[in-house]
Amino acid sequence: MTALRLALAYARRRPLSTLLVVALLAIGVATVTLTLLLSRELADRLTRDATGIDLVVGAKGSPLQIVLAGVYHVDVPPGNIPLAAIGELRANPLVREVIPLALGDSFRGFRIVGTEPALVAHYGATLRDGRLWQAPLEAVVGSAVAAATGVGVGAAFAGSHGLAEGGGEHGDARYRVTGVLAPTGTVLDRLVLTALDSVWAVHEHHTGEEHDENEAEPEREVTLALVRYASPLAAATLPRAIDRDTALVAASPAYETARLMTVFGAGLDLIRAFALLLVVASGFMLFVALAQALEDRRYDLAILRALGASRRRVASVLLIESLALTLVGTVAGIALAHAAALGIGLVLPDAAPLSAAARRWLPEEWAVVALALGAGILAALWPAWRAMRVDVAAVLADN
Repeated sequence: MTALRLALAYARRRPLSTLLVVALLAIGVATVTLTLLLSRELADRLTRDATGIDLVVGAKGSPLQIVLAGVYHVDVPPGNIPLAAIGELRANPLVREVIPLALGDSFRGFRIVGTEPALVAHYGATLRDGRLWQAPLEAVVGSAVAAATGVGVGAAFAGSHGLAEGGGEHGDARYRVTGVLAPTGTVLDRLVLTALDSVWAVHEHHTGEEHDENEAEPEREVTLALVRYASPLAAATLPRAIDRDTALVAASPAYETARLMTVFGAGLDLIRAFALLLVVASGFMLFVALAQALEDRRYDLAILRALGASRRRVASVLLIESLALTLVGTVAGIALAHAAALGIGLVLPDAAPLSAAARRWLPEEWAVVALALGAGILAALWPAWRAMRVDVAAVLADN
């Protein structure tokens, strides 16, 4: 009988102890791996969504709130800014590009964003079907919106007031879908895009405002502006000038995202520390199980030695048993982590985009495997050393 077959036979003799060790190790490995997968996917998505956006300009409020609302579309903006501010920004020689955003409505939980085609070009998005909007109340939907709602080119829908489901519906101002974007892996997938004129028209109709030919047009407003610098010098002077000389706030996505990841990182580090503790605990349990099993197997090991097995071969049985159990627990834990990442959207619909993490393998996962196998080897060293020193004659005489 080979050492591997003998080791597996010994493991099957203590099914409850074996299952407990494997389960504890799998849970620890799964927790470590899942936090690695989700934190990397979250960081990558935050980076992709903010790529090329040097500054977000909005009404007075929290800079982090402005970035979350304007770049990631997960918060409520502090207010509106005059449309004239967009022209002033575009006239500034330190500014290369300004993309205005007008928020306020949603469709089945997906935000309707009044903007310009430059936003589509900024993310390098392409149309899967149809064309971009060309007139008021025409809209283009992201791939996630189309998948979740079933709307396609030619469909009509009414937006709801507010940035979440449950607001009053603008039933008398219906949008017509003219295009569906191909998946981009960015925030664009979760947005409904339309012209600025569409947002203004819907809200003027909603408030019942009417203007005759002799009455001045109402002052137009947008919610936020995404800004790209024309030169590195702009980073040192433009935000400070906006904060000092205007009634607006300039927020840096890079800086605010770093702050956000610092907050998230502390929590993720705590979870990872707990998971590593589980891995260490499983290694300790494996050590106890092997040490206890050694006492039960002293006679078997003595027989093996009497039949000609070397000390090294006897020790290898315990080492192989430990590595086999560790490998099973590690593989199960990694599989469990990827399965959990894949199904996260079922439990937390807002986190569904993070399920893409399930389809990637991180280099750090090799470190998790090495850590688990190292724990298995350490757990087996002392029992294996004791197995090598079994007194064959004394054990056989006692039995």
